[in-house]
Order: sequence, then structure tokens, then C-alpha cells
Amino acid sequence: MTSTHTRNTKAATGATSSPGPSGTTTATDTTRTAAQSPAAVPLVDLHALVVAVRRRRRLWCSLALLGLLAGAAVAVLLPPSPAAVAKVLVAHKDDQPNDTGTLIRTDVELLGTTRIAGQALRALGSAEEPEDFMRDYRGTGLTNNLLRIDVTGDSDAEAVARAGALADAFVADHVRRMRQSAEAEADALLDQRDRMRDELAEVNEAIGDRSPDAEDPKASASIESLFARRAELDSRIAEFDQRSAEARTGTPAVVAGTQIVDAPHAVRHSPVRAAATDAGIGLALGLVLGLALAAVGSVVADRPVLRRDVAAHLGASVLAELRRVPRGPGGRGRRRTRAARDRLTATLARTVRGSAEPVSLLELGCARGTSLIALDVAGALAAAGPVVVVDGLPGPALVRARAGSGGPTVVGAERAAAEPAGVRLLGVGSVAPGTAWTDLPHLGSRTVLVVRAGHAGTAWLHTVARHLADLRVTVLGVVLLDPDPRDRTDGVLWDGPHAAAHGHDKQPDRHNGTARTRAERPPAPVARGTDGEQEAR
Repeated sequence: MTSTHTRNTKAATGATSSPGPSGTTTATDTTRTAAQSPAAVPLVDLHALVVAVRRRRRLWCSLALLGLLAGAAVAVLLPPSPAAVAKVLVAHKDDQPNDTGTLIRTDVELLGTTRIAGQALRALGSAEEPEDFMRDYRGTGLTNNLLRIDVTGDSDAEAVARAGALADAFVADHVRRMRQSAEAEADALLDQRDRMRDELAEVNEAIGDRSPDAEDPKASASIESLFARRAELDSRIAEFDQRSAEARTGTPAVVAGTQIVDAPHAVRHSPVRAAATDAGIGLALGLVLGLALAAVGSVVADRPVLRRDVAAHLGASVLAELRRVPRGPGGRGRRRTRAARDRLTATLARTVRGSAEPVSLLELGCARGTSLIALDVAGALAAAGPVVVVDGLPGPALVRARAGSGGPTVVGAERAAAEPAGVRLLGVGSVAPGTAWTDLPHLGSRTVLVVRAGHAGTAWLHTVARHLADLRVTVLGVVLLDPDPRDRTDGVLWDGPHAAAHGHDKQPDRHNGTARTRAERPPAPVARGTDGEQEAR
């Protein structure tokens, strides 16, 4: 967004400079205002981003509602399959209090093997492949010794039967493995014991009937070492006998400890709870997606919403603003809107009345709103003399607005010059894409821009400012429609000429340092004051 802003600012800097009269601001002032301190512009304006996202609440609210409905529909149209659950207490020979769950994770992986699945299918008498059956169940380690088995089936009875077969197959396999491990350990200890006994027999044979001889120290030392070795072998043989017995003794404890503690039973599903859960998940996902799309769209579109940004890019201060008419039966909000519209009408009427040159209202994204404002201003000016509204809008918005409310005479731009003296002309045009720019001076040499907040991008606002500067159309100010109600920024350009109209009726005689002659000026319509005297622009 910063690069776009800087690029547009540089583009606007090359526009023709046209200082306006005292108290007014020409459209080229945006080149100075927007380009004064480009380094001070943040990479992402969080305030503007939040406001832009809030203005797109219809988008993310719609996506959140869509996610809510989609989640509820999934719960209703795709109910969960019948399921059953069983819990197995698994005893391990090497259980330790500080075990981190390695043993139970091993049991979970063993449950998901074709050996366990095949044993369960054989118990059920099913011809289903173990690989297919493994997709219908899963194991979960609840604690170091508690395993939960979740199984799905075509019916509750089938799910319960499958869970029971799986639990029995797992217990049988676990007991068999523990027994095999204990037998293997005991056999290994007995083998060690037998080797020790063979060595002991050799030592006993070496000792024979000899006894230590005090007269022969070497023979005595040899006999003593043989006796010491015999004592050691006797001790180790007894130890191996004891360890072998303990290995076999521990197996019954493991076998008795491994059992089904929670019999297989069907899981009851609540449709209301499932719908509420899925709807909540869909609501959260839709809301997050909507907010993300709104944020990304706001950054990519780069459409100013805050009044300070609109004023800076157009180079004119915000004179007034008009909020959207609230929907619903609430009368207080409508009264406030009517009061704000009356204040806006009075402000624009004073601006037009104080200008000796024709004034126009140029819309950007709010043709109907500008038409209604123009008719209100014309009605306020009608008390001081006849007023004719010059319709320069590309569509029939102004004619439709007048047909709905009545009001002053509306003529086309080609008939404006034929109006008699003493009639004040109030032009209404557009600066939307596709505008015939050369026709705008015929609507009025001074203009008030009526802009809808968040409608146009930064590049187009600079384009409007540049074209109006080239046409020497003085921008008296900006009327902002549909502003953000929480916008606390200032729309006045304090670092440049004030954008409030003070009724000065002289145009500058120099443009870009060169003198302007009457022949160089664009053809100006005749502005008719309230006293009936014709005044040339």
C-alpha cells in the first residue's frame, strides 16, 4: 500500500500547479500535501486497516454465517458412523513410575498391526482384509497402562462386536508376548546356571582329595584359589536359580493385570450437540476466512476510508459529511440523519451563495446521493431567486431523484447557456472513471467533490486531483458520504491553504509562472447572480 501511495504521489507531483484564491484550495494542492513527507507514511496503517475491515463486515459476517450453516448442515446430512469403545488395562513387566508413555505408545502401534486385526477378524468369522479393517479402528493411550479402543461399524451391534474382538485379540497377544519373554529370560538364566555347574564340576575334580600343604606354599595357594572359585560358582548358581524363578513368577502378575476394564459398548451421539459443535467450528473458520479476505482485500484495493486520507489525496479539506441512513424502524437515527442533511444543505448553500462564479457538485461513487444533495441545495437557494440544476451526470440519477421528490428545474448541460438572466446555475457532474473531463468546466469553475468513503482507490483520487488542476477547476472542499462512524481523524489540511470557501470570486491570473489571457481560459458559462446581472467567469 505504501508503494502505491508513493507512486501515485510522484505521479501527481508532475501535475500543473494552480494556486487558488485566498481561502480556497485547487486540486493540485494534493501534490504538495501528499508528497511532503512520504517517509512518514507507515508500511501498514493499522487504523485504516481496522476501519476498512470493519466497513466490510458484510463480507466476513456473511462468510461466518455461511460457515455456521455449513457446519450445521454437515452434522445433519453426514451423521457419524455407529461406533463402540472399549478400555483395556495393560500391565508391563518393566513398568516404572517415571515412564513417559513409551510402553503404552508401543501398545497403540501394536494394536494397529495386521496381526491383531487378523486375529480379531478370525474371531468374528469375517472375510474382510486386515488392511481394510485397520481403517475402522484406532487406539489411544489414556495413561501409562490404560488403552482405549475406538471402532466403527455399519451398526451399533457390529461396532460392539468388533471392539470386543479387538480387545480380546490384543489381550491374548500381549499375554502371549509377555509369557514368551519370561520363558526366554528364564531359559537364558538356566543356561547360564548349567554352564556354571559344569565349571563347578571341573573345579571339584581339580580339588579332589587334596588339602592345603603348609610345607609347599605354591601348592597351598593353588588349592586356596580353587576353593575360592568353587565358593563363587556356588553363589552364582544359586543366584541364577533365584532369577529364573523370579522371571517365571512375574508372568502371572502381568497376565492377571492385563484385562478389559471397560466392556465394549456403543457410543451414543447427540445430534444437537454434534450440530452445535460443527456449527461452532464452521462459524469460527468462516469468520477467520472472512476477516483475512477483508484485510487482504483492503490492503490490495488501497481505497482510503479515513477523512484525513481522502483529504490528503484530493488536496482539499472535508467540509462536511453525511452518514448512511439507518435501516429499521428506529426514529432517533433517522432524525439525526435528517438534521445532518439539513446542516450539510445549509453549508453548501452558503458556499454556493457566496461564490460569484458557478459552482458544481461532482460525485465519485454516489450519483444518487449527490443528486439528492443538489436538489436540496437548489431548494435552499430558491428562496433568493430562481435556480436551475444543470445535469451533467452520465445516467438518469438526477432526473429520477427529482421525479421522486419534485423540486427545481433540471436541464441538460447543452441548454444551460439558454437560461435567462437572473437564474443561478448549479452544476451536477461526475468524476468517476469514463468522465468527459473537458465538460466539467462548463458545469462550474468551482466545485465541491462529493465522495463516498472507501469507493475509489488512491490512484484514482490522484487522477481526479490532477485533471481538475489541469482544467483550472478550483476545489472548494469535499463532502464525505458514508464515513466510518468511529473515524476520529481530522479532514482539514492544516499545512496548506484552507479548503473552506470564503466567497472569493477572483481566479488567479498566472499559471505555472505564465500569464493567463482571456483566450487561454476555457469557455465559461454565464453565471447569473441573484440580482439578475450577468457575470463572466
